[in-house]
Amino acid sequence: MKNRRIMVLGGAGFIGSHLSNKLAKEGAEVVVVDNLFLGNIKNLNDDIEFCRTDASDYVLLNQEIMIFNPEIIINLAVLPLIHSLKMPRCNFDINTKIVLNLLELLRIGAYKRLIHFSSSEVYGSAEYAPMDEKHPLSASTPYAASKAAGDVLALSYAKTFGSNVAIIRPFNNYGPKQNGGSYAGIIPLTINRILDGEEPVIEGAGKQTRDYIFVEDTVEAVLKLIEKEDIRGEVFNVASGHDISIEWLVKEICWLMNYSGKIKYTPERAGDVKRHIANTLKAKDVLGFHHKIGMETGLNKTIDWYCYLRGGRV
Repeated sequence: MKNRRIMVLGGAGFIGSHLSNKLAKEGAEVVVVDNLFLGNIKNLNDDIEFCRTDASDYVLLNQEIMIFNPEIIINLAVLPLIHSLKMPRCNFDINTKIVLNLLELLRIGAYKRLIHFSSSEVYGSAEYAPMDEKHPLSASTPYAASKAAGDVLALSYAKTFGSNVAIIRPFNNYGPKQNGGSYAGIIPLTINRILDGEEPVIEGAGKQTRDYIFVEDTVEAVLKLIEKEDIRGEVFNVASGHDISIEWLVKEICWLMNYSGKIKYTPERAGDVKRHIANTLKAKDVLGFHHKIGMETGLNKTIDWYCYLRGGRV
């Protein structure tokens, strides 16, 4: 990574900040472009250059690329799933526009390579398990549709124009720095509810499953993909290869946090997928990727971080 110039869109967010900090630690010259919709500049190390701008604006994005002159752009800029349930048109429009802007700038030679972050949500509920990269795209939310559209568009540029594009398709990431606010996922929501003296919440029966991966493992997969400079037009699942139920997950967090109270069950969330479990053989065979951090270890690290923010472990 030494002396490589890398721009990370959405780099002040959860996964993006872990990735940006790791790249800088490995010797890369890193600039983060983020509008701070979800991100927080406090997530970034002091040696990382930061620019607050909107990647959905072609002119503004082009200006930042011309100034920094990156070799590689890694795109994590996105409006999240929960946002799409309230503002579907805005969510789809912004998410797809960011990808199109990046692909057009890549096509005209503004930079050399795009690594685009997809989402396991593009698959919808598993039609077969485990789900490999050839699994049908059957998005069940506007957010998932926007991510699927971005993926198809990126692959079309690779096929039509020979654009140097590769796609990372992470399953459910968790770990320190995950957004704990309005658009938080089940893990930070559960931890914060327990810390606030509230009942943890499960939407639906809790039998829906997810394939969780610790954020540091996802970062390692991206670093391995960066090293494979000849890979283009390919998609890689990044996950643990194991699924757990939401009910098990919430109860495990309760156990780790010594919470013995009640759990509240609420109606099922609109568009919630029933099962996700990844086939990760492609990432293992091509990138040499293996996830390392187990669920209990990762949850303890995550709980410790949220407790640290409040002054200590419960």
